[in-house]
Amino acid sequence: MKLSQFKFNLPKELIAKFPSENRDEARMLVVHRDTGKLEHKIFKDIVNYINDKDVMVFNNTKVFPARLYGNKEKTGAKIEVFLLRELNREQRLWDVLVDPARKIRIGNKLYFGEDDSLVAEVIDNTTSRGRTLRFLYDGSYEEFKKTLYELGETPLPRFINREVEPEDKDRYQTIYAKHEGAVAAPTAGMHFSRELMKRLEIKGVDFAEITLHVGLGNFRSVDVEDLTKHKMDSEKIHISEEAVEKVNKAKDSKSNIIAVGTTVLRTLESSVSTQGHLKPYDGWTNKFIFPPYQVRVPNMMISNFHLPYSTLLMMVSAFGGYDATMAAYKAAIKEEYRFGTYGDAMLIL
Repeated sequence: MKLSQFKFNLPKELIAKFPSENRDEARMLVVHRDTGKLEHKIFKDIVNYINDKDVMVFNNTKVFPARLYGNKEKTGAKIEVFLLRELNREQRLWDVLVDPARKIRIGNKLYFGEDDSLVAEVIDNTTSRGRTLRFLYDGSYEEFKKTLYELGETPLPRFINREVEPEDKDRYQTIYAKHEGAVAAPTAGMHFSRELMKRLEIKGVDFAEITLHVGLGNFRSVDVEDLTKHKMDSEKIHISEEAVEKVNKAKDSKSNIIAVGTTVLRTLESSVSTQGHLKPYDGWTNKFIFPPYQVRVPNMMISNFHLPYSTLLMMVSAFGGYDATMAAYKAAIKEEYRFGTYGDAMLIL
Protein backbone atom coordinates (compact mmCIF):
# COMPACT_ATOMS: atom_id res chain seq x y z
CA MET A 1 0.00 0.00 0.00
CA LYS A 2 1.01 3.59 -0.56
CA LEU A 3 1.20 6.48 1.88
CA SER A 4 -1.15 8.57 -0.28
CA GLN A 5 -3.94 6.03 0.32
CA PHE A 6 -4.11 7.20 3.94
CA LYS A 7 -4.92 10.79 3.12
CA PHE A 8 -8.30 12.17 4.12
CA ASN A 9 -9.56 15.65 4.86
CA LEU A 10 -9.93 16.11 8.60
CA PRO A 11 -11.52 19.42 9.68
CA LYS A 12 -9.30 20.99 12.37
CA GLU A 13 -12.25 21.48 14.70
CA LEU A 14 -12.71 17.69 14.93
CA ILE A 15 -9.33 17.25 16.65
CA ALA A 16 -10.27 17.03 20.34
CA LYS A 17 -8.47 19.53 22.57
CA PHE A 18 -9.99 18.19 25.79
CA PRO A 19 -11.19 14.75 26.93
CA SER A 20 -14.89 13.97 27.42
CA GLU A 21 -16.12 14.90 30.90
CA ASN A 22 -16.40 11.25 31.95
CA ARG A 23 -13.95 8.68 30.60
CA ASP A 24 -16.56 6.12 29.59
CA GLU A 25 -18.97 8.61 27.99
CA ALA A 26 -17.04 9.40 24.84
CA ARG A 27 -18.87 8.41 21.67
CA MET A 28 -18.14 5.01 20.13
CA LEU A 29 -18.53 3.96 16.51
CA VAL A 30 -19.11 0.21 16.26
CA VAL A 31 -17.89 -1.33 13.00
CA HIS A 32 -19.14 -4.79 11.96
CA ARG A 33 -16.50 -6.14 9.60
CA ASP A 34 -18.66 -8.96 8.26
CA THR A 35 -21.55 -6.76 7.12
CA GLY A 36 -20.10 -3.24 7.01
CA LYS A 37 -22.85 -2.11 9.41
CA LEU A 38 -22.04 0.93 11.61
CA GLU A 39 -23.63 1.71 14.98
CA HIS A 40 -23.35 4.95 16.94
CA LYS A 41 -23.01 4.30 20.66
CA ILE A 42 -21.49 5.61 23.91
CA PHE A 43 -18.27 3.94 25.09
CA LYS A 44 -19.79 2.31 28.17
CA ASP A 45 -22.17 0.42 25.83
CA ILE A 46 -19.14 -1.77 25.07
CA VAL A 47 -20.40 -4.08 27.83
CA ASN A 48 -23.09 -5.26 25.38
CA TYR A 49 -20.52 -6.45 22.83
CA ILE A 50 -18.21 -8.42 25.15
CA ASN A 51 -19.08 -11.86 26.51
CA ASP A 52 -18.30 -14.02 29.50
CA LYS A 53 -14.76 -15.52 29.21
CA ASP A 54 -13.68 -13.02 26.54
CA VAL A 55 -10.24 -11.54 27.22
CA MET A 56 -9.49 -7.83 27.01
CA VAL A 57 -5.79 -7.04 26.63
CA PHE A 58 -4.62 -3.73 28.12
CA ASN A 59 -1.30 -1.90 27.85
CA ASN A 60 -0.36 -1.01 31.44
CA THR A 61 2.45 1.41 30.55
CA LYS A 62 2.56 4.68 32.49
CA VAL A 63 3.29 8.09 30.96
CA PHE A 64 5.89 10.21 32.72
CA PRO A 65 6.20 14.04 32.52
CA ALA A 66 8.63 13.97 29.61
CA ARG A 67 8.65 17.59 28.41
CA LEU A 68 11.11 20.02 30.04
CA TYR A 69 11.75 23.69 29.34
CA GLY A 70 15.19 25.11 30.04
CA ASN A 71 17.78 27.69 29.06
CA LYS A 72 21.10 27.35 27.35
CA GLU A 73 24.20 28.58 29.24
CA LYS A 74 25.63 32.00 28.28
CA THR A 75 22.97 32.88 25.67
CA GLY A 76 19.95 32.03 27.86
CA ALA A 77 18.18 30.78 24.73
CA LYS A 78 15.01 28.84 25.51
CA ILE A 79 15.32 25.12 24.83
CA GLU A 80 12.67 22.41 24.94
CA VAL A 81 13.94 18.99 25.96
CA PHE A 82 11.81 15.90 25.42
CA LEU A 83 12.95 12.95 27.54
CA LEU A 84 12.74 9.74 25.52
CA ARG A 85 14.34 7.10 27.72
CA GLU A 86 16.75 6.65 30.57
CA LEU A 87 20.03 5.15 29.33
CA ASN A 88 22.00 4.81 32.56
CA ARG A 89 20.57 5.27 36.04
CA GLU A 90 23.86 5.72 37.91
CA GLN A 91 25.30 8.24 35.45
CA ARG A 92 21.95 10.06 34.98
CA LEU A 93 22.17 9.61 31.22
CA TRP A 94 19.05 10.22 29.11
CA ASP A 95 18.23 9.93 25.45
CA VAL A 96 16.36 13.13 24.50
CA LEU A 97 15.09 15.29 21.67
CA VAL A 98 15.91 18.99 21.76
CA ASP A 99 14.23 21.89 20.02
CA PRO A 100 15.64 23.96 18.38
CA ALA A 101 18.20 21.22 17.68
CA ARG A 102 20.55 23.36 15.61
CA LYS A 103 21.53 25.47 18.63
CA ILE A 104 22.76 22.57 20.74
CA ARG A 105 26.32 21.27 20.62
CA ILE A 106 28.29 18.69 22.59
CA GLY A 107 29.55 20.31 25.80
CA ASN A 108 26.65 22.81 26.06
CA LYS A 109 25.06 23.08 29.50
CA LEU A 110 21.32 23.44 29.91
CA TYR A 111 19.61 24.83 33.03
CA PHE A 112 16.12 23.89 34.25
CA GLY A 113 13.88 25.30 36.97
CA GLU A 114 13.44 28.88 38.18
CA ASP A 115 16.54 28.66 40.35
CA ASP A 116 18.47 26.49 37.85
CA SER A 117 17.95 23.57 40.25
CA LEU A 118 18.78 21.08 37.54
CA VAL A 119 21.70 21.22 35.14
CA ALA A 120 22.42 18.93 32.19
CA GLU A 121 25.36 18.64 29.86
CA VAL A 122 25.11 17.54 26.23
CA ILE A 123 27.52 14.63 25.79
CA ASP A 124 26.49 13.15 22.44
CA ASN A 125 24.80 14.11 19.20
CA THR A 126 23.38 10.76 18.16
CA THR A 127 20.97 11.62 15.34
CA SER A 128 19.82 14.68 13.45
CA ARG A 129 17.50 15.63 16.35
CA GLY A 130 18.46 13.25 19.14
CA ARG A 131 20.97 14.00 21.90
CA THR A 132 22.32 12.30 25.00
CA LEU A 133 22.23 14.42 28.16
CA ARG A 134 24.01 13.82 31.46
CA PHE A 135 22.15 15.43 34.33
CA LEU A 136 24.57 16.86 36.89
CA TYR A 137 22.91 16.14 40.21
CA ASP A 138 24.58 15.34 43.53
CA GLY A 139 21.63 13.99 45.52
CA SER A 140 20.21 10.45 45.57
CA TYR A 141 18.58 8.90 42.54
CA GLU A 142 15.15 9.26 44.16
CA GLU A 143 15.72 12.99 44.77
CA PHE A 144 16.96 13.42 41.21
CA LYS A 145 13.91 11.66 39.74
CA LYS A 146 11.58 13.71 41.96
CA THR A 147 13.20 16.97 40.80
CA LEU A 148 13.13 15.88 37.17
CA TYR A 149 9.43 15.01 37.33
CA GLU A 150 8.49 18.16 39.24
CA LEU A 151 10.02 20.22 36.45
CA GLY A 152 8.58 18.04 33.67
CA GLU A 153 5.28 18.62 31.94
CA THR A 154 2.64 16.13 30.75
CA PRO A 155 3.71 15.39 27.16
CA LEU A 156 0.50 16.12 25.26
CA PRO A 157 0.94 15.64 21.50
CA ARG A 158 1.63 18.86 19.61
CA PHE A 159 -1.53 18.54 17.50
CA ILE A 160 -3.68 19.20 20.60
CA ASN A 161 -2.32 22.73 20.31
CA ARG A 162 -3.00 24.24 23.74
CA GLU A 163 -1.31 24.81 27.09
CA VAL A 164 -1.07 21.82 29.41
CA GLU A 165 -3.52 22.05 32.33
CA PRO A 166 -3.34 20.39 35.80
CA GLU A 167 -6.14 17.94 34.87
CA ASP A 168 -4.01 16.55 32.03
CA LYS A 169 -1.72 14.84 34.54
CA ASP A 170 -4.58 12.50 35.45
CA ARG A 171 -6.49 12.36 32.17
CA TYR A 172 -3.50 11.71 29.90
CA GLN A 173 -3.10 8.36 31.63
CA THR A 174 -5.13 5.15 31.82
CA ILE A 175 -6.61 4.24 35.21
CA TYR A 176 -4.64 0.96 35.17
CA ALA A 177 -1.23 2.49 34.33
CA LYS A 178 1.52 0.72 36.34
CA HIS A 179 4.91 0.58 34.65
CA GLU A 180 6.52 3.92 33.95
CA GLY A 181 8.25 4.45 30.64
CA ALA A 182 5.89 5.90 28.02
CA VAL A 183 6.14 9.38 26.48
CA ALA A 184 2.67 9.05 24.94
CA ALA A 185 -0.49 7.49 26.33
CA PRO A 186 -2.10 4.34 24.91
CA THR A 187 -5.19 6.39 24.11
CA ALA A 188 -7.81 3.68 23.49
CA GLY A 189 -7.43 2.64 27.12
CA MET A 190 -8.19 6.13 28.41
CA HIS A 191 -11.94 5.49 27.88
CA PHE A 192 -12.09 2.91 30.68
CA SER A 193 -13.43 4.05 34.05
CA ARG A 194 -13.32 2.04 37.27
CA GLU A 195 -17.11 1.57 37.09
CA LEU A 196 -16.90 0.20 33.55
CA MET A 197 -14.06 -2.18 34.48
CA LYS A 198 -16.21 -3.46 37.36
CA ARG A 199 -19.20 -4.02 35.06
CA LEU A 200 -17.04 -5.97 32.61
CA GLU A 201 -15.61 -8.01 35.47
CA ILE A 202 -19.09 -8.86 36.77
CA LYS A 203 -20.03 -9.97 33.25
CA GLY A 204 -17.17 -12.49 33.37
CA VAL A 205 -14.69 -10.74 31.12
CA ASP A 206 -11.06 -11.59 31.85
CA PHE A 207 -8.33 -8.93 31.77
CA ALA A 208 -4.79 -9.52 30.55
CA GLU A 209 -2.03 -6.90 30.74
CA ILE A 210 0.98 -6.43 28.51
CA THR A 211 3.45 -3.52 28.49
CA LEU A 212 4.61 -1.44 25.55
CA HIS A 213 6.39 1.79 26.45
CA VAL A 214 5.00 4.13 23.81
CA GLY A 215 7.68 6.23 22.14
CA LEU A 216 7.56 9.27 19.89
CA GLY A 217 7.72 6.99 16.85
CA ASN A 218 3.92 6.93 17.08
CA PHE A 219 3.84 10.53 15.94
CA ARG A 220 6.77 10.42 13.55
CA SER A 221 5.66 11.16 10.01
CA VAL A 222 6.03 8.58 7.27
CA ASP A 223 8.32 10.06 4.63
CA VAL A 224 8.14 7.34 1.99
CA GLU A 225 5.31 6.60 -0.44
CA ASP A 226 6.17 2.88 -0.42
CA LEU A 227 5.19 1.74 3.09
CA THR A 228 7.47 -1.30 2.97
CA LYS A 229 10.40 1.14 3.19
CA HIS A 230 9.23 2.84 6.41
CA LYS A 231 11.12 1.89 9.58
CA MET A 232 9.35 2.09 12.93
CA ASP A 233 11.25 3.20 16.05
CA SER A 234 11.92 0.32 18.45
CA GLU A 235 9.82 0.25 21.62
CA LYS A 236 10.26 -1.85 24.76
CA ILE A 237 7.65 -4.55 25.32
CA HIS A 238 6.91 -7.17 27.95
CA ILE A 239 4.50 -10.10 27.62
CA SER A 240 4.20 -12.12 30.82
CA GLU A 241 3.47 -15.83 31.22
CA GLU A 242 0.18 -14.89 32.90
CA ALA A 243 -0.97 -12.79 29.90
CA VAL A 244 0.07 -15.57 27.51
CA GLU A 245 -1.93 -18.13 29.47
CA LYS A 246 -5.10 -16.02 29.45
CA VAL A 247 -4.88 -15.13 25.76
CA ASN A 248 -4.10 -18.66 24.57
CA LYS A 249 -6.84 -20.16 26.72
CA ALA A 250 -9.34 -17.74 25.13
CA LYS A 251 -8.01 -18.59 21.68
CA ASP A 252 -8.35 -22.33 22.25
CA SER A 253 -11.89 -21.99 23.61
CA LYS A 254 -12.92 -19.71 20.70
CA SER A 255 -13.58 -16.78 23.06
CA ASN A 256 -12.95 -13.25 21.79
CA ILE A 257 -9.60 -11.53 22.31
CA ILE A 258 -9.96 -7.76 22.33
CA ALA A 259 -6.91 -5.57 21.71
CA VAL A 260 -7.35 -2.28 23.55
CA GLY A 261 -5.52 -0.01 21.13
CA THR A 262 -2.83 -0.14 18.45
CA THR A 263 -0.04 -0.58 21.03
CA VAL A 264 -1.64 -3.82 22.23
CA LEU A 265 -2.13 -5.01 18.64
CA ARG A 266 1.56 -4.40 17.90
CA THR A 267 2.71 -6.12 21.07
CA LEU A 268 0.57 -9.21 20.56
CA GLU A 269 1.57 -9.53 16.91
CA SER A 270 5.26 -9.18 17.82
CA SER A 271 5.42 -12.56 19.58
CA VAL A 272 3.28 -15.20 17.88
CA SER A 273 3.93 -18.89 17.29
CA THR A 274 3.31 -20.51 13.90
CA GLN A 275 0.03 -21.86 15.34
CA GLY A 276 -1.13 -18.33 16.13
CA HIS A 277 -0.53 -18.61 19.89
CA LEU A 278 0.99 -15.83 21.96
CA LYS A 279 4.49 -16.37 23.39
CA PRO A 280 6.12 -14.69 26.43
CA TYR A 281 8.57 -11.99 25.46
CA ASP A 282 10.72 -9.32 27.05
CA GLY A 283 12.61 -7.06 24.67
CA TRP A 284 12.03 -4.64 21.82
CA THR A 285 9.73 -4.45 18.83
CA ASN A 286 9.83 -2.32 15.70
CA LYS A 287 7.01 -4.19 14.00
CA PHE A 288 5.14 -2.05 11.47
CA ILE A 289 1.64 -3.30 10.71
CA PHE A 290 -0.14 -2.03 7.60
CA PRO A 291 -2.49 -3.57 5.01
CA PRO A 292 -2.53 -6.24 3.77
CA TYR A 293 -1.64 -7.98 7.01
CA GLN A 294 -3.15 -11.09 8.55
CA VAL A 295 -3.74 -10.41 12.26
CA ARG A 296 -3.02 -13.59 14.22
CA VAL A 297 -3.99 -12.99 17.85
CA PRO A 298 -6.87 -10.55 18.57
CA ASN A 299 -10.19 -10.73 16.71
CA MET A 300 -11.70 -7.51 18.12
CA MET A 301 -10.12 -4.11 18.59
CA ILE A 302 -10.77 -0.78 20.28
CA SER A 303 -9.13 2.32 18.85
CA ASN A 304 -9.36 6.08 18.80
CA PHE A 305 -9.75 7.97 15.52
CA HIS A 306 -6.28 8.73 14.21
CA LEU A 307 -4.87 11.48 12.03
CA PRO A 308 -4.28 11.24 8.26
CA TYR A 309 -1.06 9.52 7.13
CA SER A 310 -0.37 8.16 10.63
CA THR A 311 1.08 4.70 11.27
CA LEU A 312 -1.75 4.28 13.81
CA LEU A 313 -4.37 4.65 11.07
CA MET A 314 -2.43 2.12 8.99
CA MET A 315 -2.50 -0.38 11.86
CA VAL A 316 -6.25 0.03 12.34
CA SER A 317 -6.74 -0.42 8.58
CA ALA A 318 -4.74 -3.65 8.70
CA PHE A 319 -7.06 -4.94 11.41
CA GLY A 320 -10.39 -3.63 10.13
CA GLY A 321 -9.65 -3.90 6.41
CA TYR A 322 -8.63 -0.84 4.40
CA ASP A 323 -11.97 -0.16 2.67
CA ALA A 324 -14.09 -0.75 5.78
CA THR A 325 -11.82 1.45 7.92
CA MET A 326 -11.77 4.35 5.47
CA ALA A 327 -15.57 4.10 5.10
CA ALA A 328 -15.92 4.20 8.90
CA TYR A 329 -13.64 7.25 9.08
CA LYS A 330 -15.72 8.99 6.40
CA ALA A 331 -18.86 8.29 8.46
CA ALA A 332 -17.11 9.50 11.63
CA ILE A 333 -16.25 12.84 10.00
CA LYS A 334 -19.79 13.24 8.72
CA GLU A 335 -21.16 12.53 12.22
CA GLU A 336 -18.55 14.85 13.77
CA TYR A 337 -16.80 12.32 15.96
CA ARG A 338 -13.77 13.73 17.78
CA PHE A 339 -10.34 12.67 16.55
CA GLY A 340 -6.93 12.23 18.17
CA THR A 341 -5.65 11.49 21.67
CA TYR A 342 -8.61 12.95 23.57
CA GLY A 343 -11.15 11.96 20.92
CA ASP A 344 -13.86 9.34 20.57
CA ALA A 345 -13.55 5.58 20.17
CA MET A 346 -14.14 2.91 17.61
CA LEU A 347 -14.93 -0.75 18.28
CA ILE A 348 -14.12 -3.10 15.42
CA LEU A 349 -15.93 -6.45 15.59
